[in-house]
Amino acid sequence: MRLILVRHGETPSNVASLLDTAAPGPGLTELGARQAAALPEALADEDIDALYASTLVRTQLTAAPLAAARGLDVTVRDGIRELAAGDLEGEPGGTERGRRYMRTVLAWADGARDLRMPGPGGESGTEALARYDAVVAEAAGSGARSVAMVSHGAAIRLWTAVRAHNLDADFAAAHPLRNTGVVILEGMPDDGWKALTWAGAVVTPAREGGPAGRAVEAG
Repeated sequence: MRLILVRHGETPSNVASLLDTAAPGPGLTELGARQAAALPEALADEDIDALYASTLVRTQLTAAPLAAARGLDVTVRDGIRELAAGDLEGEPGGTERGRRYMRTVLAWADGARDLRMPGPGGESGTEALARYDAVVAEAAGSGARSVAMVSHGAAIRLWTAVRAHNLDADFAAAHPLRNTGVVILEGMPDDGWKALTWAGAVVTPAREGGPAGRAVEAG
Protein backbone atom coordinates (compact mmCIF):
# COMPACT_ATOMS: atom_id res chain seq x y z
CA MET A 1 0.00 0.00 0.00
CA ARG A 2 1.10 3.54 -0.72
CA LEU A 3 0.58 5.69 2.38
CA ILE A 4 0.52 9.47 1.97
CA LEU A 5 0.75 11.35 5.27
CA VAL A 6 -0.07 15.06 5.14
CA ARG A 7 0.33 17.61 7.89
CA HIS A 8 -2.66 19.95 8.24
CA GLY A 9 -2.64 23.59 7.09
CA GLU A 10 -1.50 26.48 9.24
CA THR A 11 -3.53 27.34 12.36
CA PRO A 12 -3.53 30.38 14.66
CA SER A 13 -1.74 28.25 17.27
CA ASN A 14 1.02 27.48 14.78
CA VAL A 15 1.48 31.20 14.16
CA ALA A 16 1.69 31.83 17.92
CA SER A 17 3.93 28.75 18.45
CA LEU A 18 1.57 27.29 21.05
CA LEU A 19 1.12 23.61 21.84
CA ASP A 20 -2.46 22.87 20.83
CA THR A 21 -3.37 19.18 20.82
CA ALA A 22 -6.85 18.97 22.37
CA ALA A 23 -10.07 18.40 20.43
CA PRO A 24 -11.68 20.01 18.58
CA GLY A 25 -8.83 22.49 18.19
CA PRO A 26 -8.66 25.62 16.02
CA GLY A 27 -9.48 26.06 12.38
CA LEU A 28 -7.12 27.28 9.69
CA THR A 29 -5.65 30.71 9.09
CA GLU A 30 -6.13 32.36 5.71
CA LEU A 31 -2.76 30.93 4.71
CA GLY A 32 -3.81 27.52 6.02
CA ALA A 33 -6.92 27.61 3.86
CA ARG A 34 -4.81 28.45 0.81
CA GLN A 35 -2.45 25.61 1.68
CA ALA A 36 -5.41 23.22 1.85
CA ALA A 37 -6.76 24.51 -1.46
CA ALA A 38 -3.37 23.78 -3.06
CA LEU A 39 -3.30 20.13 -1.98
CA PRO A 40 -5.26 18.72 -4.95
CA GLU A 41 -2.68 20.12 -7.36
CA ALA A 42 0.23 19.13 -5.11
CA LEU A 43 -1.02 15.53 -5.09
CA ALA A 44 -2.22 15.48 -8.70
CA ASP A 45 0.19 12.67 -9.61
CA GLU A 46 -0.98 10.43 -6.77
CA ASP A 47 -3.78 7.89 -7.15
CA ILE A 48 -5.77 8.10 -3.91
CA ASP A 49 -8.36 5.44 -3.12
CA ALA A 50 -9.23 6.55 0.42
CA LEU A 51 -8.85 9.73 2.46
CA TYR A 52 -8.62 9.97 6.25
CA ALA A 53 -8.47 12.88 8.69
CA SER A 54 -8.16 13.11 12.46
CA THR A 55 -10.87 14.24 14.86
CA LEU A 56 -9.31 17.72 15.08
CA VAL A 57 -11.01 20.37 12.98
CA ARG A 58 -7.85 21.51 11.22
CA THR A 59 -7.23 18.19 9.51
CA GLN A 60 -10.80 17.92 8.26
CA LEU A 61 -10.66 21.44 6.84
CA THR A 62 -7.36 20.60 5.18
CA ALA A 63 -8.74 17.39 3.69
CA ALA A 64 -11.93 18.98 2.33
CA PRO A 65 -10.56 20.44 -0.94
CA LEU A 66 -8.81 17.17 -1.77
CA ALA A 67 -11.97 15.20 -0.99
CA ALA A 68 -14.02 17.47 -3.25
CA ALA A 69 -11.51 17.27 -6.08
CA ARG A 70 -11.35 13.46 -5.97
CA GLY A 71 -14.97 12.73 -5.10
CA LEU A 72 -13.93 10.98 -1.89
CA ASP A 73 -15.53 10.81 1.53
CA VAL A 74 -13.31 11.74 4.47
CA THR A 75 -13.02 8.99 7.06
CA VAL A 76 -12.50 10.61 10.47
CA ARG A 77 -10.49 8.67 13.03
CA ASP A 78 -9.24 9.67 16.48
CA GLY A 79 -6.17 7.47 16.19
CA ILE A 80 -4.30 9.84 13.87
CA ARG A 81 -4.86 12.96 15.99
CA GLU A 82 -1.94 14.91 17.46
CA LEU A 83 0.09 13.52 20.36
CA ALA A 84 -1.69 14.67 23.53
CA ALA A 85 0.32 17.29 25.44
CA GLY A 86 -1.30 16.77 28.86
CA ASP A 87 -0.26 19.53 31.26
CA LEU A 88 1.89 21.09 28.53
CA GLU A 89 -1.20 22.08 26.53
CA GLY A 90 -1.11 25.75 25.60
CA GLU A 91 2.57 26.21 26.40
CA PRO A 92 4.69 28.30 24.00
CA GLY A 93 6.87 25.89 22.08
CA GLY A 94 10.02 27.89 22.73
CA THR A 95 9.83 27.77 26.54
CA GLU A 96 11.50 25.12 28.66
CA ARG A 97 8.14 23.47 29.36
CA GLY A 98 7.17 23.72 25.72
CA ARG A 99 10.42 22.09 24.60
CA ARG A 100 9.70 19.19 26.94
CA TYR A 101 6.95 18.11 24.55
CA MET A 102 9.23 17.42 21.59
CA ARG A 103 11.95 16.03 23.86
CA THR A 104 9.43 13.46 25.05
CA VAL A 105 8.29 12.67 21.51
CA LEU A 106 11.88 12.17 20.36
CA ALA A 107 12.59 9.99 23.40
CA TRP A 108 9.64 7.82 22.33
CA ALA A 109 11.10 7.63 18.82
CA ASP A 110 14.41 6.54 20.36
CA GLY A 111 12.80 3.68 22.27
CA ALA A 112 11.70 5.12 25.65
CA ARG A 113 8.03 4.54 24.91
CA ASP A 114 6.85 4.05 28.48
CA LEU A 115 7.51 7.73 29.21
CA ARG A 116 4.35 9.80 29.57
CA MET A 117 3.50 13.37 28.83
CA PRO A 118 2.93 15.09 32.21
CA GLY A 119 -0.50 15.43 33.77
CA PRO A 120 -4.00 14.13 33.06
CA GLY A 121 -4.54 13.33 29.41
CA GLY A 122 -0.84 12.88 28.72
CA GLU A 123 -0.20 9.64 26.87
CA SER A 124 2.77 7.33 26.54
CA GLY A 125 4.61 6.57 23.33
CA THR A 126 3.26 3.03 23.39
CA GLU A 127 -0.32 4.32 23.53
CA ALA A 128 0.23 6.92 20.82
CA LEU A 129 1.77 4.43 18.41
CA ALA A 130 -0.94 1.84 19.07
CA ARG A 131 -3.76 4.20 18.16
CA TYR A 132 -1.97 5.38 15.00
CA ASP A 133 -1.16 1.79 14.04
CA ALA A 134 -4.84 0.86 14.35
CA VAL A 135 -5.93 3.40 11.76
CA VAL A 136 -3.14 2.44 9.36
CA ALA A 137 -4.12 -1.23 9.78
CA GLU A 138 -7.75 -0.38 9.09
CA ALA A 139 -6.77 1.38 5.88
CA ALA A 140 -4.54 -1.49 4.80
CA GLY A 141 -7.29 -3.99 5.56
CA SER A 142 -9.74 -2.11 3.34
CA GLY A 143 -7.89 -3.21 0.22
CA ALA A 144 -7.10 0.35 -0.85
CA ARG A 145 -3.84 0.55 -2.78
CA SER A 146 -3.16 4.22 -2.02
CA VAL A 147 -4.37 6.05 1.09
CA ALA A 148 -3.94 9.67 2.15
CA MET A 149 -4.16 10.63 5.83
CA VAL A 150 -4.28 14.25 6.96
CA SER A 151 -2.67 14.21 10.38
CA HIS A 152 -0.31 16.24 12.59
CA GLY A 153 3.37 17.16 12.69
CA ALA A 154 4.58 15.44 15.85
CA ALA A 155 2.40 12.37 15.29
CA ILE A 156 3.71 11.89 11.75
CA ARG A 157 7.32 12.36 12.85
CA LEU A 158 6.95 9.82 15.67
CA TRP A 159 5.08 7.18 13.69
CA THR A 160 7.39 7.31 10.69
CA ALA A 161 10.54 7.33 12.83
CA VAL A 162 9.42 4.12 14.54
CA ARG A 163 7.59 2.28 11.77
CA ALA A 164 9.64 3.12 8.65
CA HIS A 165 12.73 0.91 8.58
CA ASN A 166 14.83 3.59 6.88
CA LEU A 167 14.02 6.38 9.38
CA ASP A 168 14.94 6.85 13.05
CA ALA A 169 14.83 9.29 15.94
CA ASP A 170 17.76 11.28 14.54
CA PHE A 171 15.87 11.81 11.29
CA ALA A 172 12.73 12.87 13.15
CA ALA A 173 14.72 15.37 15.20
CA ALA A 174 16.40 16.85 12.13
CA HIS A 175 13.37 17.06 9.85
CA PRO A 176 10.36 19.06 11.01
CA LEU A 177 7.40 19.00 8.64
CA ARG A 178 5.90 22.23 7.38
CA ASN A 179 2.13 22.76 7.21
CA THR A 180 0.70 20.58 4.40
CA GLY A 181 4.09 18.88 4.10
CA VAL A 182 3.77 15.37 2.66
CA VAL A 183 5.51 12.12 3.60
CA ILE A 184 5.07 9.15 1.26
CA LEU A 185 5.68 5.56 2.33
CA GLU A 186 5.13 2.11 0.88
CA GLY A 187 4.54 -1.14 2.73
CA MET A 188 2.03 -3.00 4.86
CA PRO A 189 1.58 -3.35 8.63
CA ASP A 190 2.85 -6.92 8.70
CA ASP A 191 5.78 -6.31 6.36
CA GLY A 192 6.92 -2.89 7.56
CA TRP A 193 7.22 0.45 5.83
CA LYS A 194 9.78 2.31 3.75
CA ALA A 195 9.70 6.10 3.56
CA LEU A 196 10.12 7.22 -0.05
CA THR A 197 9.91 11.00 0.13
CA TRP A 198 9.79 13.63 2.87
CA ALA A 199 8.40 17.04 1.88
CA GLY A 200 9.18 16.31 -1.76
CA ALA A 201 12.77 15.14 -1.26
CA VAL A 202 13.99 11.56 -1.51
CA VAL A 203 14.59 10.18 1.97
CA THR A 204 18.15 9.57 3.12
CA PRO A 205 19.21 8.69 6.69
CA ALA A 206 19.70 11.68 8.98
CA ARG A 207 23.45 11.23 9.22
CA GLU A 208 23.76 11.30 5.42
CA GLY A 209 22.01 14.62 4.90
CA GLY A 210 18.67 14.95 3.18
CA PRO A 211 15.72 17.34 3.00
CA ALA A 212 15.94 20.35 5.26
CA GLY A 213 13.23 22.47 6.84
CA ARG A 214 12.84 25.09 9.50
CA ALA A 215 11.57 23.99 12.88
CA VAL A 216 7.78 24.11 13.15
CA GLU A 217 6.11 23.52 16.46
CA ALA A 218 3.97 20.44 16.90
CA GLY A 219 0.27 20.58 16.36
